[in-house]
Amino acid sequence: MNKDDLKDFVTGALVVDKPVGMTSHDVVKVIRQGTGIRRAGHTGTLDPRASGVLVVLIGPAVRLSEFLSASDKRYQAIVRFGVATDTYDTEGKQVGETKSVDHLTEEDFQKLLRNYEGKIAQVPPAHSAIKINGEKAYNLARRGEEVELEPRMINVYNLELLEWAPPEAVVDVYASSGTYVRSLANDLGNDLGVGAHLTGLRRTKNGQFTLRDAVRLQDLQEAFEVGDWYKYLIPAAETLADWHTVELTPEDVDKIKHGHRIPAQPGDSGWARGLSEQGDLIALLEVVEGENLWQPRKVFLTS
Repeated sequence: MNKDDLKDFVTGALVVDKPVGMTSHDVVKVIRQGTGIRRAGHTGTLDPRASGVLVVLIGPAVRLSEFLSASDKRYQAIVRFGVATDTYDTEGKQVGETKSVDHLTEEDFQKLLRNYEGKIAQVPPAHSAIKINGEKAYNLARRGEEVELEPRMINVYNLELLEWAPPEAVVDVYASSGTYVRSLANDLGNDLGVGAHLTGLRRTKNGQFTLRDAVRLQDLQEAFEVGDWYKYLIPAAETLADWHTVELTPEDVDKIKHGHRIPAQPGDSGWARGLSEQGDLIALLEVVEGENLWQPRKVFLTS
């Protein structure tokens, strides 16, 4: 079996520290070209002006995307007060006049942050990729059309002020998937009565993966050139390391391969990853309520 044939069996994740200036899709293109594997996709868009953790799944592991995309995220956000923009970041046009921030205090800002922790309704930015009648909202906004997006429930687990240096503040944002940090910056500015926008954003965590797990894109590209990029590949099973694990016997594996259910333990519930004795990800399983059986929902071994 030659090296190209081996690519058909490669599966897992590459955790990249995305640089500023590239789209998330740009990074995926680099990985497709470098690995020679066409089946690849990221698990959560980072804007071009943002940097940090971007998880790219390759091979059959792309089928895990819906689970990793829903993972919690963590960011370091730089918010500038006194100026609001129509995009809520530095890409847009200024809205209204520049306002003084001399009266703002760190104590007042700390108190305001507490109001945004927990489950809250957030209105996404008009300049976003959310679709309205099949068209992306930012296309409508750029044409000057009025864009009204419905509030969405998000969960902000923790907001921590890392640096207070008016007119800017650095905030650690730990929140559920679907949270728009741009909207958070805009809302904070509105509440303070001075306006605000996001000037910098770095994702420090995506699900269980942090910057410690991430490889710089430049280093990954160098590894593509010499052919040892596999050292950065995280096995598919490890992408769901925080899930409940069901250890499968060879008999279990054979049953799952054919779509059959296997017994669950008393008290088992919800979802689990099914691993072979060798530690390979065989399937994602879900307990059938009332029957104490694991039902294969996604099977990764078919032969």
